[in-house]
Amino acid sequence: MTSWQRSGPLRVLLLCCVAFAVCSESSSAGAGPCWSPSVTTCADCLRRGPQCAWCFQEDFLHGAEQSRRCDLPDNLRRRGCGPEFMEQSGVKVEVDATLSSTQVSPRQIDITLRPGSEASFIVSVKQLERYPVDLYYLVDVSASMQDNLDHLKTVGIALSLQMMQHTSDLWLGFGSFVDKPVSPYISVHPSKIDNPCSDYQTECRPAHGFHNVLSMTGNISEFTRTMKRQRISGNVDTPEGGLDAMLQAAVCQRAVGWRPGAKRLLLMMTDQPSHLALDSRLAGIVTPHDGKCHLENNVYTGSTRMDHPTLSQLSDKLLENHIYPIFAVEKKQYQWYEELGKLLPASFLGKLGQFQASNLIDLVVDAYKRLLSEVAVSVSVEDEAVSRYWVSVSPLCPRGSTAKDQSCSGVQPGQTVYFNITVGQHSCADDGGDVMMSVRPVGYNESTVIRIRSKCQCKCGPTGRCDGNDQPPCREGQRGANQQQRPDHGHMKDSSLDPNRNCKAHGSNVNCSGRGVCECGGCVCDQSRLGIVYGKYCEMDDFSCPYERGQLCGGRGVCVLGECACEDGWTGDRCGCPASKTLCQSPDGLLCSGRGRCVCGKCVCEDPQHSGDFCERCPTCQLTRQSPCKSVDCHRSQGLSQKEVELCNTTCALYAGSMTDVSERVSSGRLVGTFLCVCALTVLCGLVVVAVSRLLLQRRVMPRGGAGADLDYPCTGKDVSYIPTTNEKTVTYRRDRPPEHPMEMHIQVPKMPLDDHWHF
Repeated sequence: MTSWQRSGPLRVLLLCCVAFAVCSESSSAGAGPCWSPSVTTCADCLRRGPQCAWCFQEDFLHGAEQSRRCDLPDNLRRRGCGPEFMEQSGVKVEVDATLSSTQVSPRQIDITLRPGSEASFIVSVKQLERYPVDLYYLVDVSASMQDNLDHLKTVGIALSLQMMQHTSDLWLGFGSFVDKPVSPYISVHPSKIDNPCSDYQTECRPAHGFHNVLSMTGNISEFTRTMKRQRISGNVDTPEGGLDAMLQAAVCQRAVGWRPGAKRLLLMMTDQPSHLALDSRLAGIVTPHDGKCHLENNVYTGSTRMDHPTLSQLSDKLLENHIYPIFAVEKKQYQWYEELGKLLPASFLGKLGQFQASNLIDLVVDAYKRLLSEVAVSVSVEDEAVSRYWVSVSPLCPRGSTAKDQSCSGVQPGQTVYFNITVGQHSCADDGGDVMMSVRPVGYNESTVIRIRSKCQCKCGPTGRCDGNDQPPCREGQRGANQQQRPDHGHMKDSSLDPNRNCKAHGSNVNCSGRGVCECGGCVCDQSRLGIVYGKYCEMDDFSCPYERGQLCGGRGVCVLGECACEDGWTGDRCGCPASKTLCQSPDGLLCSGRGRCVCGKCVCEDPQHSGDFCERCPTCQLTRQSPCKSVDCHRSQGLSQKEVELCNTTCALYAGSMTDVSERVSSGRLVGTFLCVCALTVLCGLVVVAVSRLLLQRRVMPRGGAGADLDYPCTGKDVSYIPTTNEKTVTYRRDRPPEHPMEMHIQVPKMPLDDHWHF
């Protein structure tokens, strides 16, 4: 235990090194995003991602494992697989431009996807100048709405006059609601079923879930008369059945009379909150709403049989039928409907206070302006296919508008909003059928229909064979016999009797080049951590190529038959040279300044005098170009135009300036050389003169009587005019014959007056 603890860090370090080495070998072997040992079929390969391809060519990497057929298309092509033998993701986007549209374009798109792939397209939404408008009043006629209903009777004509500024074609409709006519929502006493207000001595309408009182009409007078005939009703509990009535008003298009080309506004007026889904269980109603229209004689007949709709169900139906909801509620219910509006598409909420006609008109006009200025899209897909797809929406808003989430606000009439929509696929369906998707601008009556075709199966060409295996089936006994005979084949005399003869190359006695096993008369090559071993006799591989910086083919190509097949843009035996010559272009745009060749992305200068990255430097070069000023026309301007004279003078001036500059540098260099030569000669001449003068002086100073005579210059006394130094030197000479008797000579130089001269 102690020894393991002491050596623990060392072992961990060794394990990390081994793991790093294994990962490095795997990386160098070319394992990319597509290849995996578990990939054995074309379908498995395409599930790896949209960038992967499967090669079904029969002789591709003969003898290698099937997983090597899955790779990037460029790698497969460099290894010898033709494009016609590749099964790829095949993402396609086809737009049907034959269908005309005034607001939303295109109207239909066909997309082909594979699992893991995605496709993008553009949907444009144009805001028109003026739209026809359909406005449907859905009013709560419970007893608490008596005063509000009276104010509403005078709003028709005033609203039509106000909306004429924004539209020339306004149609109005009217519907009413109270609640489900069952207990405990209403009183089921026989005297109150037909007249809920019998206790107040007032005649009321029976409670109802929804009643389409007046379908869409352009006759404003008829709308006003209908409103004046309306009476209130009554119920027991506080919440009303407003959401139930909204769904019927949206889906019953024929009964309500929604026009196909109009902007559809649904104005709901109430002073109470609404029942939600599952509330009907209090009345014993447990059947979910089916989202369909159930009107008979303009009265909702499914109110006592089905539950209230869910918010998501109501939202889908409003989008599907291009309905733009507006809620007009009293202040005390504002917060409840504000939270509800967040779950419904493009809803508008307003406070009415005392429900005056002017307030209601302003609310409708503001909602219509917002409907036109804000453009948003909603993408819907079939329920059973929701989990298999994902969608991304990015708005491209026009100038002056603002992008917010998946919409643009502040759009002006006549402007176009573009939406970049991307659809991706996670998985395939079991049946492989087409899926329908729609892109609907909120509040518009046009949409884009998208048909998605899932390509989940491989065709692999006309033959339909994706494995590329052309070897005959092998029996277990034959495989075992072949493997038992693998160790030694050299003792066989008759090669025609050798069951493994098809696994040996010509002139070789080794099965599969020693890098595989012979099965069923064919070689199955061994797997290597370095790369792929393949070929009819396992004689080829994809790792016996030059390396650069520790990577096969520099990491920019694949090894094919011992040579690097480089990626686009690279050349050389190691794929280390860029094919483009842009790296050799000098700033003036010339290749190597016009003085060299581009070799492997670098300039090789033709003249050894030039140097630099672009052969742009030449310190020893002289100006060899002929002076343009030697032309007679530059010295004699007769016959030239004014522009030619100015150009000639400018050119000659520039040339003269450059020549003057060059001549000044050259003359300066020559002057320096001349000065140094003169100085050297002067110093040499001075040394010669000094040497000659000294030699002559020595000869004149020598005494005429002989070298051994003594010279005595008497000194009479000390004088300030004499030189204040006396030189005395003793020189000893030794003769060769009597070395023990040296001769000494003493020379004295007395002081000499400053004004005296030498006398000889």
